[in-house]
Amino acid sequence: MFTIHKVTCFVTRKGSRGNELLLFRHPSAGIQIPAGTVEINEDPLSAARREAVEETGLDGLVLLRSLGIMDDPPPTGFHLVAHPTPVYSRARLSSFDWARFKTGILVEELRHEAGFTQVRYMEPDRTVDPQYITYSITGWVHDEVLTDRCIRHFYSFKAAAHTPDHWSVATDNHVFELFWARLNELPAITSPQNGWVKYLVGAIEH
Repeated sequence: MFTIHKVTCFVTRKGSRGNELLLFRHPSAGIQIPAGTVEINEDPLSAARREAVEETGLDGLVLLRSLGIMDDPPPTGFHLVAHPTPVYSRARLSSFDWARFKTGILVEELRHEAGFTQVRYMEPDRTVDPQYITYSITGWVHDEVLTDRCIRHFYSFKAAAHTPDHWSVATDNHVFELFWARLNELPAITSPQNGWVKYLVGAIEH
């Protein structure tokens, strides 16, 4: 089974009120930490540098250290897409491939048939209460493109130059609102990312 590698990028600065962590507000997914998927023929550190620049808009980020790795399998009943794949309308290659999934996205398993798995991708709006699904894609993919093996790599960076307290970046068909937050007074970060902060805090404390 193929192993997906993902990265998380902690970007910090020393502010007037102490250590600060760079976060962004996703228009539908809530407050997040820059993160992403390692692409084919890319090593984790290169992926972390790329994702950090893409999601923050900051050039010249300085690597402080690698903070370790963790096994990060999908929840029960879900899988990760191991590489880009068509999404078919039926459990056969001759059927209409009406959509595509990119590497690393999380899909729910629905049923199996003839070497194919019917899956569903859903994107919720987590910024409202109650939450609702903004859109979903249901279709069939070949079994071999799904995996339950994922390793997450954590890296710490610092901004090389002065940065504003707030700014916006257009990326991945969204506009992210970036801001600095005190490390000991973080806002509610979306799950499961809120559990990742311990890797950064542990490194700072030691």
